[in-house]
Amino acid sequence: MSTDWISKLRHMLQVTAFCLVVATIQHAFAPDKPYGPPVVYSLLIGLIIWAIIDLGRDRMPSSRETGWPKGWGAIALVSGAIGAGWYFGNLAGDALCRSFGLFGPRSPAAEPAAEMRSGILVTILASVAASYWFYSRGKSEYLLRKMGEAQRHADDARLKLLETQLEPHMLFNTLANLRALIPVDPERAQQMLDHMIAYLRATLDASRAATHPLGSEFERLRDYLELMAIRMGPRLRYTLDLPPELTAVRVPALLLQPLVENGIQHGLEPKVQGGRIAVRARREDARLVIEVEDTGVGNARASAGRPGFGLAQIRERLAALHGGEASLDFHASAEGARARITLPLA
Repeated sequence: MSTDWISKLRHMLQVTAFCLVVATIQHAFAPDKPYGPPVVYSLLIGLIIWAIIDLGRDRMPSSRETGWPKGWGAIALVSGAIGAGWYFGNLAGDALCRSFGLFGPRSPAAEPAAEMRSGILVTILASVAASYWFYSRGKSEYLLRKMGEAQRHADDARLKLLETQLEPHMLFNTLANLRALIPVDPERAQQMLDHMIAYLRATLDASRAATHPLGSEFERLRDYLELMAIRMGPRLRYTLDLPPELTAVRVPALLLQPLVENGIQHGLEPKVQGGRIAVRARREDARLVIEVEDTGVGNARASAGRPGFGLAQIRERLAALHGGEASLDFHASAEGARARITLPLA
């Protein structure tokens, strides 16, 4: 386990503040005595105990996950640290006070029995309270880390599930179109099959990661649109507009095809003369904006708040990957429909 020295320094400052509080409380019960000696002894005893516990627990294998040893290891570490801290802290305090002439020689053996018992009791109570506080904080941080890891794993699993739901959806529609085309136009069916192979090859490459370059997404989209253009003929026209500086921007894999598929199925196919679909990307400040627009009849079902399969899945994927930083807006009318995706630029 690597040592986090920043965290150790923070703990040391917290222990120092705690020792000053203990010294102040001790002085409050004996205001006729000097304030300096309780501060010196409290700091020396507390810092020695802190050093033994905070540095020693990192060397114990049972503390690898939570940062604290388990069972008797924790009890032995804290008990040993309290005994060593009280004894050596008093010795160091005696030497320091003698060196600066703060008061006469003082050692644990020379103290009155009542004062010694009081010092031991204060040391034990303060040390146990501080150790429990640090233990509680460490356990809370450990649980929060585990919850964060579990949430990330759940988001990854959810994202993979959404992707596996999207892929069969697109594949089913394409195969159905290919089956209908084979008897009537085998040559066009062959072209459609070639584009489908290219699309599936790109999809397989993209499935190995949750995100990929926007340029790859547009290439996948081009293959999909070529598949649809073979089936629809001149009824389908499309444009793809991707600025060169945005080709390397990473976006969720299989992001745009469901939007284009939604526009074709619900906008262009019901329209006798067909229409045009345009996909464009641009940068707005620190955000990436992607728009998919069609000149079809409009998708009243999605616009009325009942989005289709692709729209619902994209919203869930954006939420899983970016939370509230990403959004999908959809608007439809009699003249067509427009979907707008907004993503943060890394």
